[in-house]
Amino acid sequence: MNIAFTMSPGRGDTDLLLHHFAHSLVARGFRLAGTVQVNTDRPDRGPCDMDVKLLPDGPSIRISQSLGKGARGCRLDPSALEHAVSAVAGRLNSGIDLLIINKFGKHEADGRGFRSVIAEALSQDVPVLVGLNSLNAEAFHAFTAGFATEIPPSNNSLMQWFETTALRELDCA
Repeated sequence: MNIAFTMSPGRGDTDLLLHHFAHSLVARGFRLAGTVQVNTDRPDRGPCDMDVKLLPDGPSIRISQSLGKGARGCRLDPSALEHAVSAVAGRLNSGIDLLIINKFGKHEADGRGFRSVIAEALSQDVPVLVGLNSLNAEAFHAFTAGFATEIPPSNNSLMQWFETTALRELDCA
C-alpha cells in the first residue's frame, strides 16, 4: 500500500502545492487522475468559490455553494463533490501513475467522498497522494491504519517521494 499525505500550515497552501505538483508531473508526461482544488476569491460576496479540477486536463467542477454573505454553515455542495468522485472513479482504469486527492475532508472522514476511490486505487497498486488538514487527520490515520507516509509540504519533497517511492512501485507492477 503506497499512500502519502501532505499538510501545509496556511489556509489554501496545500491546494496550491498539490496544483503545482500535479501540473509539473503532467508536463513531464506522467498519467494522473484525481483532483486539485482551485479557490477563487470573491471580495464582494464573501468566502471564495471552491472548484476542483479533474486531473489531468479537466474539466473543473464547482464544489461550493453560495449560502449568502453572512452564512456560517458548510459551503460544500455534496452533489457536486459526488459528481467529481464519480468522474475520478471512471478514470482509474486508464493506466494511471498517480492518484492525487486534494483533501481528505469531512465527507471522507465520514466514510463518503473520495474514500472508495482511494481504496480502489490502492487495490490496483496505484500510488495515492492526499492533502490533509488537522481536522480530519485522526480519521485519515484510522482509514490508512497508520500506513500513510507524511511528506513535508514542498514541491521538492513531493517530487522526491514520487520519484523514489511511487515510481519504484510502478516499475515493480
